[in-house]
Amino acid sequence: MLNGRPRQRDELLFHLRTRSPHELWLVIVDASASTRRHQALSDAKGLLAQLLDDAYRQRARLALLTASGATPKWQVQGLKASTSLRGWLDGLGAGGGTPLLAALGEAGHWLAARQKRFPAEQQRLLLVTDGRLKDWPILSELACPGLLIDIERGPIRLGRSKVLAAQLQAEYRHIDELLQG
Repeated sequence: MLNGRPRQRDELLFHLRTRSPHELWLVIVDASASTRRHQALSDAKGLLAQLLDDAYRQRARLALLTASGATPKWQVQGLKASTSLRGWLDGLGAGGGTPLLAALGEAGHWLAARQKRFPAEQQRLLLVTDGRLKDWPILSELACPGLLIDIERGPIRLGRSKVLAAQLQAEYRHIDELLQG
């Protein structure tokens, strides 16, 4: 460049300031009626508040999908984490059925399209559920590393979240482990 003016074609090309790829955190929250038992969703909201703070500090992008009622609902899709998400979290309540399988299918399609658009983006999945599904077909893993947080509590635990995590090839943790540590 001569006095800030480009002299060659490659000097006109846009260059990113940073070479590190962006991160995307896909969070799927099961907010069905069964998650109200034994303060499971309330404790999960505490973990989610910490996650939103971490995402904001790390400048990560978020995609939030709520599985509640009849169909899953996107809260945000790939936006930078912001403090405005606190309103969504404060208003998050449990009720209705568990469209978790529909949410996982929708998330899989969305992730595949996102990976085509942003191949360098580092994607992670966080699934918060009590695993209280009657039965489900064999699930294929999502194309990113994942963590399933089991919020099932009470004297009778079905333990279906472990099976779900194994099928998705996601790491499994129970919420009580995370709250103690």
